Amino acid sequence: MDQSCSNGMNEGLLQSKKESSSVVGVGEEIISSELEEILSDTNISQLQRLKRAVVVEMRTLFRLAAPACVTALLGNVVSMSTQIFCGHVSNLDLAASSLGNNGIQLFAYGLMLGMASAAETLCGQAYGAHKYEMLGIYLQRSIILLMGTGLLVMLIYIFCKPILLLLGESEQVASAAALFVYGLIPQIFAYAANFPIQKFLQAQSIINPSAYISVATLVVHIPLTWLVLFVLDWGLLGASAVLSFSWWIIVLAQFIYIVNSKKCKKTWTGFSFQAFTGLWDFLKLSASSAVMLCLETWYFDFLILIAGLLPNPQITLDALAICTTILGWVFMISVGFNAAASVRVSNELGAGHPKSAAFSVKVVTLSSLVISIVCAIVVLVLRRVMSYAFTSGETVANAVSDLAPLLAISIVLNGVQPVLSGVAVGCGWQAFVAYVNVGCYYIVGIPLGALLGFKFNLGVKGIWTGMVGGVAMQTAILLWVTLRTNWDREVEITRNRLDKWNKTKVEAAALLNN
Repeated sequence: MDQSCSNGMNEGLLQSKKESSSVVGVGEEIISSELEEILSDTNISQLQRLKRAVVVEMRTLFRLAAPACVTALLGNVVSMSTQIFCGHVSNLDLAASSLGNNGIQLFAYGLMLGMASAAETLCGQAYGAHKYEMLGIYLQRSIILLMGTGLLVMLIYIFCKPILLLLGESEQVASAAALFVYGLIPQIFAYAANFPIQKFLQAQSIINPSAYISVATLVVHIPLTWLVLFVLDWGLLGASAVLSFSWWIIVLAQFIYIVNSKKCKKTWTGFSFQAFTGLWDFLKLSASSAVMLCLETWYFDFLILIAGLLPNPQITLDALAICTTILGWVFMISVGFNAAASVRVSNELGAGHPKSAAFSVKVVTLSSLVISIVCAIVVLVLRRVMSYAFTSGETVANAVSDLAPLLAISIVLNGVQPVLSGVAVGCGWQAFVAYVNVGCYYIVGIPLGALLGFKFNLGVKGIWTGMVGGVAMQTAILLWVTLRTNWDREVEITRNRLDKWNKTKVEAAALLNN
């Protein structure tokens, strides 16, 4: 259920409850308060509290997670459909689009999504604390910083061919991948605007519009890609240009919604010069957020890049392209739960509800895990036929079938790890998780994978096995930290953080007035 922003900017929780009958969307706040009251009620048994709390939280969770999953899935399908079309042109085009999408493009995706998680933390906590006017400022600050970062990332896209050659990719694959990447340059700046906009909307539990926009974009993207590849014969550059165009449709449609929606009346009050103040502090939080999520997102880039150094790299890359695309597709479900976890935790901490925050973490983690186990079973059942959706090659199909068990294990791990990352973002733990990611992924996972793959001659299965070990270690650490969290202390930390950012806003307003 979408929350409204129509409460007064300085109203407290008590006042918002009194006016709930006349304000659209305040029901989410009522549910939040109801959950905290249920968990704190000592007049009923623990079992009764659990039953009532589960009903309330599941209702809230799936109102957030379901459309968030749809949005994430459709966003991934837009990119995946481009790879599928390219795969039916030739195996070289499939390898090139895979390297461009899952290699170079994923670099920008991880960086932009990571930096935007600073806005996710601050917007979610500010909304929970009813500091509605700050959400629009956070949105604009985030977009400013991400657009500036996009200019630097563009240089990597421009010089991607020599970079790929330096990393050991073949001349043929690197040249084709570079052509595909050139058409993705406009997509960098679409990411820079899209991710902060999504975090801004998610913090208010406004999820459905993004899902509807994603559906409409996919309906446009698929026939347009087919036209460009099979009728106009514009090749890889045309396919990636269409992909960039589709992402800009999503951005513009969401922004039009924000400007015209009554639900964002209090959180979006127009462009403000205050967005250019406090950028340094915002950049520091954005940087730690970027490091945290980039280290996660780029992790499987190394799987693609290292696998390209194995004998017969085209077949290996094609098989991995299909596996990682399926993994990314299923991963989008967990991304929906990641968004729900971040929103629920940040909102509850901002509202001063420690028990609700802790309970939400448990419910969202178990829900995501169950769904991921089901998806892993489906992958194992379809292991011998699922590759034919991407390519008709029997050799590639056999390679994909051989990798299916590792794919299934990765899917199960990804049912928990992204949700715990969402909890970290909701709490503002990005810097801590960044250190965990460095240790588990880059000191353990990648070296272990390289050792198994090359020293012990296990090939791509050895590389992937080592990297799965890194993910398992990181997931175990985050789970241990989350279970030991003092949620009362997290509420106090959130209150102090919001007071600090509110003080910065007041000082900036005074400076502008002078």
